[in-house]
Amino acid sequence: MRFAKGHGTGNDFVILPDPDGVLPLTPTFVAALCDRRRGIGADGVLRVVRSAAHPDAEASAGTAEWFMDYWNADGSQSEMCGNGVRVYARYLAEAGLVAPEGSFNLVTRAGVVPVTIGEEIAAGMPMPRVYVQSEATSEGRVFGGTAVDVGNPHLVCPVDEPTLERLDLTRAPGIDPLIFPAGVNVEFAAAGAPPAGADLYRRMRVYERGSGETQSCGSGACAVAAVALDHAGLESGVVIVDVAGGRLTITQTASEFLLAGPAVIVAHGDVDAQAIRQLAPSF
Repeated sequence: MRFAKGHGTGNDFVILPDPDGVLPLTPTFVAALCDRRRGIGADGVLRVVRSAAHPDAEASAGTAEWFMDYWNADGSQSEMCGNGVRVYARYLAEAGLVAPEGSFNLVTRAGVVPVTIGEEIAAGMPMPRVYVQSEATSEGRVFGGTAVDVGNPHLVCPVDEPTLERLDLTRAPGIDPLIFPAGVNVEFAAAGAPPAGADLYRRMRVYERGSGETQSCGSGACAVAAVALDHAGLESGVVIVDVAGGRLTITQTASEFLLAGPAVIVAHGDVDAQAIRQLAPSF
């Protein structure tokens, strides 16, 4: 079984080329691949499969050839991953499956996403829906936040810089299961002075459902940007979001919501199926 390894601002993925959808992926096998000591290690798995070959995407096969079958590190599936979309697109380009530059569509479980490949990669994300106030609890402290749907669920909690630095995100923050019955990605964001060319600036840390604290979360950065623009009373603008793994640029207009940043493929290799089966006997 071939694989590649890539990351977008430190959010890293195992990429499995499976154009005809024949790999029998299971949650246990995916979790074993993502194990950082006994597997390859990653925040998630991206299966590269044609839309027509996957039941979750075949209805969109006429719109986009490729489907991003995304799995979290714990083996659960997710609707959307902004950094994953960009890394997936970089892999397609480097593998010669799409043109090395230009625009095309990808299918995700959150819908069809337009992607533009250049030095950086920009993805047209679902327009965020800012919808209700809620809370997250960490180390006994309650943080007020805003729920945002970016094709997947987020809770954005504003904090100051000292609090952002001190947060212990080795454990999942407590959340309201009535509002988030399927779990939620929790972002903590501190405001700062925007750099030249940006309207707003945030620095962010994130606890991703199914993966834990990660170096970056593209859809989470979009959620943070959406809340920042909403609280500033802006219907459009550019928001720079710094994460532990680098910098992302989010641009909102009346008709689109763009996430841009670097995406890199760092390695290619072969999975030792026998070794992985020792961790995932059901595979």
